[in-house]
Amino acid sequence: MLNFRIDEDRCIQCGECAADCPAMCISLDNGLPEIHEKRCIRCQHCLAVCPTAALSILDKDPDDSRPLHKDSLPAPEKMETLLMGRRSVRRYKPDPVPKETIRHLLQITGHAPTGMNVRQTLYTVVDDPEVMNEVRAATLRRVKEVIEDPGLPKGLEIVGKYVAAGDKMGVDIFYRGAPHLLIVSSPHNGPSPDADCLIALSQFELLAATMGLGTVWDGLAKWAIARIAPDLRERLGIPEDHTIGYAMAFGYPAVTYYRTTQHDAPAINVVGS
Repeated sequence: MLNFRIDEDRCIQCGECAADCPAMCISLDNGLPEIHEKRCIRCQHCLAVCPTAALSILDKDPDDSRPLHKDSLPAPEKMETLLMGRRSVRRYKPDPVPKETIRHLLQITGHAPTGMNVRQTLYTVVDDPEVMNEVRAATLRRVKEVIEDPGLPKGLEIVGKYVAAGDKMGVDIFYRGAPHLLIVSSPHNGPSPDADCLIALSQFELLAATMGLGTVWDGLAKWAIARIAPDLRERLGIPEDHTIGYAMAFGYPAVTYYRTTQHDAPAINVVGS
């Protein structure tokens, strides 16, 4: 049930909820909104766009939502600095991130958009450094076993070189010593499983940076878990019918970056006059 309700004392009959509904399932009856439940995708656009907080859906109280106005959003210059200054961190302190902080990060990241608002994204997180050490050891052991027999999958032969280099230098090549790991997955049959996962991790990364945390997009971990030794995904509880979008190691950084980098201008294809 959608539990779509209108506070008639607050409703000014502006029609914004109907005009902005992506599923076009809201109509106006004598000026008041009505909803066609079967077409609703539960995006809550109607709740967000109502200027007087007159509309409730899914038992959500609009007064519990955070107000959106200029003062509640980051200044463009600060957002630019965050985007330009983010780094892939490969050196971490052993200190664990409080579990409450991790839960809060994931709760906010859960607002990331998904295709058709299916919201089937699964956040698999290792929040205990001791468990992370078990995952670390199991990953290295299993990948080495596969290297010996039957051999790495075609196209991933380079992983063997990374493993050898990591052994030689005493470096955790798969997780870079991070105390935590986040893997985002989504059902194969969803409208956009890969994109949904990458969008979520992008938002997690930026929010984590504002809390003083470092992150690294962990392609080696994704290869290990999704393609080289898929039994690891069972150990992590990732469903077989899920696409693993990507993995991200994170924690408190043991390195400080003092300035943004200066990349060349991107390739831009302008379509128009």
